[in-house]
Amino acid sequence: MLVAFSVAPSGSAPDRAESADASVHDAVAAAVAVVRASGLPHRTTSMFTEIEGPDWDTVMDVVKRATEAVMPFGSRVALVLKADIRPGYSGEIDGKIERLERAIEDGA
Repeated sequence: MLVAFSVAPSGSAPDRAESADASVHDAVAAAVAVVRASGLPHRTTSMFTEIEGPDWDTVMDVVKRATEAVMPFGSRVALVLKADIRPGYSGEIDGKIERLERAIEDGA
């Protein structure tokens, strides 16, 4: 199972100063730390973090804990999630990209 998600705080947290540039990098860093500690295959880009796990419960537990890690940074949290649920497949976090690159090279 692959999940791409983005989690970000909004509103002010009573005990935190607002960033001058409205960046949420500290909150995102807290979420990504949870993902990295999970030991599951993952990658983070400028907009999303992708994570791959064997089943729904495993992956969603990490997403939940990453979301909870962001909660102290605002009065509310927004979560955007997209999932590719394909039982019996693993290694797709890289496999999908490899197939895409081969198709591009072949001129598809």
